[in-house]
Amino acid sequence: MSRPVLIVVVLAIVTAAASGTTFYLVQVNAPASSQMSEEQRITREKFFGKAKELPPIEKGQEIRPRW
Repeated sequence: MSRPVLIVVVLAIVTAAASGTTFYLVQVNAPASSQMSEEQRITREKFFGKAKELPPIEKGQEIRPRW
């Protein structure tokens, strides 16, 4: 096996291991991070606003930023 092929194989193995580890860690931490305390929820709503549906876009209306 030539040196470039060996390097590519090793990099592929390292990439697969890093991806698997990341996927596992994200799955393990997901339930704990999804539950917010009441204080955190209120602070989040103050900063980002309440989660509500946007009004429908009228026919012919452009979607443009408000700046």
